[in-house]
Order: sequence, then C-alpha cells, then structure tokens
Amino acid sequence: MSSSEDEEFQNSSPSLSPARSRPEKGKKSGGGKPKTIEQRYQKKSQLEHILLRPDTYIGSTEVHTQALWVMEEGQETMVYKTINYVPGLYKIVDEILVNAADVKAREGEEQKGKPLKPGARRMSAIKIDINKASGRISIWNDGEGIPVAIHQEHKVYVPEMIFGQLLTSDNYDDSECRVTGGRNGYGAKLTNIFSREFTVECADGERKKKFKMTWTKNMEQKSESEISSYSGTDYVKISFIPDFAKFGMTGFDDDSLSLLRKRAYDLAGTSGVKVFLNGTRIDINSFSQYVDLYLGGRKSEKPSKEKEEFDESDDDWDEGPKRKKAAKKNGKKGELEDEEDVANGVEKKVIKIHDKQWRWEVVISSTDGGQFQQVSFVNSICTTKGGTHVSHVIEPLLAAIVKKANTKNKGGMEIKAAHVKQHLWIFVSCLIVNPAFDSQTKETLTTKPAKFGSKCTLADKTIGQVVKSSIVENVVLWAQTKQQVELRKQMKVGKTKGRERLAGIPKLEDANDAGGRHSQDCTLILTEGDSAKTSCLAGLSVVGRDRYGVFPLRGKLLNVRDASFKQLTENKEIQNILKIVGLQVNDRTEDTRGLRYGSVMIMTDQDHDGSHIKGLLINMMHHYWPQLLKCRGFLKAFSTPIVKVSKNNVEKAFYTIPEYEQWKRSCNTTGWKIKYYKGLGTSTDREFKEYFNDLDKHQIDFVWSGQHDGELIDMAFNKKRAEDRKRWLQSYQEGTFVDHNASSLSYSDFVNKELILFSRYDTERSIPQLVDGWKPGQRKVLFACIKKNMKHELKVAQLAGYVSEVSAYHHGEASLQQTIVTMAQRFVGSNNLNFLEPVGQFGSRKEGGKDASAARYIFTRLAFYTRLVFHEADDPILEYEYEEGQRIEPKMYVPVIPTVLINGSEGIGTGWSSFVPNYNPRDVIENLRRYIDGEEMQRMTPWYRGFRGRIEENAAGTGFETIGLVRRCGEDSYEITELPIKRWTQDYKEWLEENLPTAEKRDTLIADYRDCSSHEEIHFTVKVGEERVERPEREGLEKYFKLKSSLSITNLTLFDPHGRVQRYANELEIIKEFAPIRLEFYH
Repeated sequence: MSSSEDEEFQNSSPSLSPARSRPEKGKKSGGGKPKTIEQRYQKKSQLEHILLRPDTYIGSTEVHTQALWVMEEGQETMVYKTINYVPGLYKIVDEILVNAADVKAREGEEQKGKPLKPGARRMSAIKIDINKASGRISIWNDGEGIPVAIHQEHKVYVPEMIFGQLLTSDNYDDSECRVTGGRNGYGAKLTNIFSREFTVECADGERKKKFKMTWTKNMEQKSESEISSYSGTDYVKISFIPDFAKFGMTGFDDDSLSLLRKRAYDLAGTSGVKVFLNGTRIDINSFSQYVDLYLGGRKSEKPSKEKEEFDESDDDWDEGPKRKKAAKKNGKKGELEDEEDVANGVEKKVIKIHDKQWRWEVVISSTDGGQFQQVSFVNSICTTKGGTHVSHVIEPLLAAIVKKANTKNKGGMEIKAAHVKQHLWIFVSCLIVNPAFDSQTKETLTTKPAKFGSKCTLADKTIGQVVKSSIVENVVLWAQTKQQVELRKQMKVGKTKGRERLAGIPKLEDANDAGGRHSQDCTLILTEGDSAKTSCLAGLSVVGRDRYGVFPLRGKLLNVRDASFKQLTENKEIQNILKIVGLQVNDRTEDTRGLRYGSVMIMTDQDHDGSHIKGLLINMMHHYWPQLLKCRGFLKAFSTPIVKVSKNNVEKAFYTIPEYEQWKRSCNTTGWKIKYYKGLGTSTDREFKEYFNDLDKHQIDFVWSGQHDGELIDMAFNKKRAEDRKRWLQSYQEGTFVDHNASSLSYSDFVNKELILFSRYDTERSIPQLVDGWKPGQRKVLFACIKKNMKHELKVAQLAGYVSEVSAYHHGEASLQQTIVTMAQRFVGSNNLNFLEPVGQFGSRKEGGKDASAARYIFTRLAFYTRLVFHEADDPILEYEYEEGQRIEPKMYVPVIPTVLINGSEGIGTGWSSFVPNYNPRDVIENLRRYIDGEEMQRMTPWYRGFRGRIEENAAGTGFETIGLVRRCGEDSYEITELPIKRWTQDYKEWLEENLPTAEKRDTLIADYRDCSSHEEIHFTVKVGEERVERPEREGLEKYFKLKSSLSITNLTLFDPHGRVQRYANELEIIKEFAPIRLEFYH
C-alpha cells in the first residue's frame, strides 16, 4: 500500500461506509467517548480498500446524469440522450465484455502463425444474456479458453486465481506486444467484488476438464471448485448478479439496460465475431455497418465507381497483407459514401468516408452539432473521451482541411484546426499494443503514438475525398458567417428585471430579494471555493439572506480580454455569473438599474492568488461593462485578516504581510501571541460572524478615479502589453501594500499596490535569482536538506513533506517533488552540478527526465560537494526569511561560484521570461580568478556535462548551436552517436518513425533505422535508401538528420541582488554582478 493510502486509512471509518472527514483533535465517537487509538488508526485489506474507495477502481458508484449514445429496445439506430446511470455498475459489466473480446484479439496477434492449443477452436461468438427480473448477467465466449489446471506456484486452479485473487493477470509482461484490454490485474475481480454472486465456468478441451466455482458476498466467500469431465472445445462463461445496493439501485433500470445494449452492439462492430444478445444475433458484421447505426443506417450513393471490396467474412485484423493485396487489386483504399437526408424540408448531406487498414479502421463524417464528436474503441474498449488514438487519426486530416479551407476563404478570418475540428465526427476502431489509459475506468487512451505498435496513415485518396466533400464547404461557410453572426451574438440570460427566482445554477445561494424591487440593495458575494462559501453563510446569519447572495468560484476566472467568443460561451462559470447578476455581453449597461444585484463583493483568501482572482473579475467587468466600474461600490472586496496578534485581551488584525512586517519593526513584539490565517478556511464561524457584525470595517468599495484606472487594468491583462508589464513590475517597491483601514480603493491603487504583489510573486516563482541561481521552491529544498544535514538517503516523497514543514511551502507536494527530482538529475542536458544525489531512477536523456520513477520509490541526499559550493561558514551571516513565526530559507544563498551559469535556468513569469544556458564550471572559475586578479574576463561557450557533440556560436552572435554527431558508415547508412542538447532520445526516435516510408508515403527522408541507444548513450544507424544516397551530404548531414538545436543568450533575465528583474547582456555581466556580493561575504 502506498504512503498516501496509509495516510488515508489512518483516519478512516471502521466500517465500509462512505468516507468521512478527518476527525478533529479530541473528537468524540458516537457514544460520547473519545476514540481509541485502534478506532482512529486502522489498516485495511486490499479487498476492503476497493469496497471502501470504489471510485479509484471502477469509477463513481453514484447516479450520474449524462448525455450518451445508447441503444434503446426495439430501435435500429443509436440514440443520443440524457440518461441516469451509475458508471461503476457499467464498468463491472464492461470488464467481462472486454475480457471476452480479448480472446479474439489474442488469436489475431499473439498466436499469429501458430496453431491453437489442442481442444480449442477459433473464436466465433460472444453470447450475452441480461435478465432484468433477476439482475443476472451471463457472458459466454468460445475460442482458446483458460487452462483447467493447478498453478504449481500458488497451488490453486488457474481460473480461481485469475477470477478470485487480486492482482493476478496474464498481461503483466510489458515486453510482450499485446492488443488486449486488460493490463493492471484488477479487471474481472472487480466484477466479482461488486457482485452478490459471481460464477465462473471454464471448459478446457485439451485437458478434457470443466471448472466451475461460485463466489458470494463480494468475493468474500467461495464454493468448492467443481471439476468434471468434458469432451468438447474450450469456452468460458461468466455469470454474476451485481450487488445493486452498492450502487444505490435495486436492479437494472431502462437507462442502464440501453447503455449495456449499446455495448453489445459495440462488440458486434469491433470484435470480429458474432454477438448474440438474449438469444438473438445482432445483425452487425462490420465496423462500417456499426457506424450506420449513428449516421441513420441510410443507403449510400457512391460518387465514385471504384470501391475497395474487403472480405467481410475475414474477421481477423492480423491479416494485413491480405487486405493490402485486396486494396491494390481494387486500386484504392478509401471508400466515400455521400448521401442526402431530407429533414424538416432541408436537404442535408451525410458524409461517410471509410478507410480500413491493418489494426485501424476509420470512418470520417460531419457533425451538425457545431462541436467535435468521436466514437472510438481501443481493443474493443469504448473510449468515451477519446485520447491519443483519436488525435493521431485527425491531426493530419485537420491539416489538410485547414489548408484547403483557407485557400477557399482568402481574405476572410484565418481558419484554424480547432475551427475545423468542430465540424468533424470521427469513428475509430483500433488495436493498440499494451494500451495505457488515464484511469482504471479507461475512458481516455494516453499511450503515445510511438508506442501504438502501428501507425494509421490515411490514404491520399481518403484525404482527397474529405477535402472535396461538403465538410470543407461547411467550414468555409461557418468562417464567413462567424464574425457577422457569432460575434454579434450575446450570451442571452433572459429577462432579469422582476425575476425573483433563478433556478438551475448549482451552488448558488440567491438573495431572497434578488431580481425584485429591492435588487439595487442586493449584494452578490463571490467566494473563492466552496469552503469559503460555507464560512460566508455563517456570517450571513448575522445580516440575513434577504439582501445577500453567495456563489462559489471554482478557481481563477478566464482572462476574457484575449479570449475568443467561443471560449467565453463555453465558460459556464462566467455564464453563471452573468445570469446571476443579470448582465448581457456587449450590452451598454451604464448603471445597476435592471440588474438582479446592485453590487458584487469578492471574497478571496488574502494571498497573492486571491488578489489575482479579484483582478480577473475587475478585468472582465472593465472589458465588457466599463461604465459599471464608474458606479461607486458596484464592485467591492471583502477583507479578512492574514495575521492576528493578541496580548492582554488586546487584539490587532493585519490584512497584508507587509503591513504586519511594518508593525513588527515599529514595536516590541515580546509577549504577543501570533496567529497566521493561511486562507478563509482558517477563520472560524464565530470570527465570520464578527466580520459581518462590523461589515463596514471589512468591506472596501472599488472606486473609479479616472481614465488611468482603465489604462492600468488593460496593461495588467492585455497579452499584447508584456513590455508595459515589465516596466510596471520594475516600479515595484518592497513593503507595498493596500491600506485596508480605508473604506474605498481606486482601481489604480488595486493594480499598483495589490495586483502587483501577485505579479511579482508569479515572476519570483519563475525567474531565478542571480546570486544563488535558485527559484523559491529550489531554495526551500536546499534549506531543508541543509537543516536536516542530509548525508543519508531520504525518500523524495518524505523529503517533500519535510520541506513543506520547515519552509512554509504553500503549494502542492507534487510540484515540490518534481523540483527535488530536477535538482538531482545529471543526464546530458540537465545539471552540470546536481546538488542532490539521485538514488534510484531520476530520469534520463531518453525522455528528458520524464521517465523518472514516482517520488515514493526514489531517494536522495546532499551531494558531497554541495556544502563546498554553499559553504556552511556562510550560514550565520545569511539573511533569512520569516513566515508564520518561524525562520525559513534565506532570501538568497551566496555560493562560492555563480551556480546559475553552471546549471542554467529557464522560466516564464508575468511580463518576463528567462533562459540561461549551462557553462563549464572550470571556465567560470577561471573567469572568477581573472576578475580577482584584475584581468579581462573571456567570453565562454555553453557546456553540458557528457555532451560529445559540438557547440558553435551562430552567425548573428545572438546564441549558439548545439550539433550532434553523425558519420557515414556504409553505402547508404549513417551512424548517429550524439543528439543536440534538449533533443531527447525518444523524441528523436519518434521523428525517425514519422519519416519511415509507408504504403501511402514513399518519398520520405529515411528507409529504415536501428536503435542501439541506452539510457545514456546515443546510437542510431539510419539507412536512407539507394534513391536518396546523395541527399544527406548534399544538404548537410546535421541539417538532413535534424541534429542542430539553438541556445539563445539574448534572454539572460534574472533577479539581481536587490530584487529587481534585470536582463544581462552576456554571461560576463552576470559574473560582474555576482563577484562583489561573494567577496563581501568573505570579509
């Protein structure tokens, strides 16, 4: 069990009931007595964990309302409708269906060219029976079955092991190329666990035995295995009754049955075998026929006389050569079906373009819904959310349509791939080797295309048919009318005046008088999250609910100033805010008359992100309704303390850290009790009641002070004004804060005194400090490691927790863990000096560090030279930060050499970005000695430890090129033994794959390649083919094989020792800035 699971179980309920919140300290049990240690800290078995936390394994066990494709009883087409269903119940049935389909996939792939085992025959059918009355589901399939034999290692029958023992599977060997659905060793066991009764019946024709066993009570009890003689061929039959109570159900309802019925049709169209449902064969023999269920099943008119005739009786997808031969014989690969549908008196063309190849079958159609649609399958698994396989198919298709559409739409708006995509409806059925999904529910494929085991290359003729179809015409028509219609179209919210009730907006607590005659007196409070809403409601118990409404924000609002209209219309949160307040986009609202609320109050945490949320709301109002900002008090801010101090019944509250720091410097703080409020959630209900009792003290009205206000708001949020933001940030002064004792705040002061703190903080997180080369997170890690004197190994996950504890780190530990991993990496292209030692797999140049193991598996410690560079003699004289009453990391370390030049850095902040390449420590040290001796320093060339290629200055003098190594090693062969910096091995291999010839694409850069690379060394042998033998040397080997990358030296942007962002002309300027600071610390 992982550490996260341990932590979760420490405070879990002793029963298998839904999870409860972690009890507070001293929390009493239901009987009134304090909980015992045994009650509070528990350990669960894996079976108990699955039942206690089912979402992790099978998805939600609650009823979901969602629009999905279903097959209703008695219908002949798929129906898209909103249904109520339980994802977990659907999943446990689907696990058994996919297992059945996997048998066919194994026949086609794993046993290619091999005879079946004795007693088995080629799979021909799947039989599915669903009894609504009893709730029983039975799924039978023939084909090569499961051995009825005792597993010699575990001493149980194989069927019992794989269906009744967790984490057993035949899919664990990732060295095998499998195109099945199973992977993680849960699968059918989950069905067993969530069933009242689960029976397995397996027939083994080779051993002439039949096995039968029944589990009950969620796999907790089992019968004795029944072994009998058998003389037929292999089959497997799974029969089970779901434990409906665990899904809040009493049995199958019509919606659930229509979804399961649809899955039976899915298998009929994708598995290549006959499928029977409740004794009746589903009359679907091909994927093309299956797609007709969506497109209406209408007859197709073929615009071309040519048509590829595939043998539909050949259900095995592994016989790619036979299909290619058929395609060659018929002279084409794609098939265009274009037919007309008359609906409501309007003719609509139904596009159906079919492309079939080894392991891939694609149908391209158009959608009338204005948004991209996809129906896709991976190894018979229905990927309802698509994934990398769908992207793999549509990306080249989109490029072709975009090119054609822009040619037809010259002078109009630029048509982009996203515009085209919303007109497409793609159907994909494919076989993927060892597929990986986003979760156990397998809704989204995440496998990278390079690992698919095959490539879907649409035929040129198929793409040609697409660009000649009405899809392109529809896209062009949409583009021509978009600005004329869509940009004028407003987000209609309906009548607001006199509308006293507003239904259908989740989590809205509407003011009782909103929309009525007292709307002008109503205030909508927008809170930062649900917990803040709860706290706010406690405060409203003081002032009442008649004139105050509450609506929680889910996070940061969209920056509408540079957003497209489509982004805005799809943003439900903004739409809800407009509906609640009664605003209309592009409406010239000049005052609050006619609105449902006369003012909007923003209640966020008093941290930098809270300031950003305020700014984004102000930005939205200014962009669409600038006149409203001139109405004093239309926008308000609710302020809560970030620090409280108390002494002898005297209490002081501070609303910004700079304000608190100023107080500390001005008085004797001895004896004062200090409490830090990290967020709104820190304040108690009693405190919120106090806040609302003195509302005027905690409420600040935003006021318009002139046109300068609007100019500053635009400057802060307009993406095109990055240079203006740079100058603005340069004006920042330490100690800047808003006076929260004032009753009003101009928008100018908000931007210059509050929002600037967020922008400064955002930049500090992204741009390193010149002297020590660290960003704040890295500095915190080093501080914690030094504080702990980490000479011995510590797990990265544990170190991240320790860093959070001793350095007041306020962000997610996953980000901190990644920071630690990055600081310990030492592959080519990462650190020249890794100040943390990697003990375990911290990533390699294979994937640029992305192949690092999980933080709970790897260890680290301080490198032996870290304290030589960051000398312990400096520790007492460093200037340390203080937060929450504790001393944390220094404002900056002062290493003996400028480490920012050794390890380089890059980042993007507000208005600023930075890139510093790596340099050789020896070169840097030599220049430091020259500086000390008063000699002229020499320009340096970037250097990366272990890199064996060349680094040369570019012709413009603005940077350098890193060049890999390649040499000719045969008549048409070249050996590549080094890649340029930041070109990772896997990325390069994928590029080679993309440039291999295919049946449809002959004119490629290479003919074949061999990869003998390791995690550290690069070794590719590439054959270009006889017809291209002279091209590489004629064009230049490095250029031909993409063996060059650039290192810019024009963006050496860093925080200087005084906390200002500076862009340095070259690396020597950085040394000149560093050296005096370091010399000062020697004195």
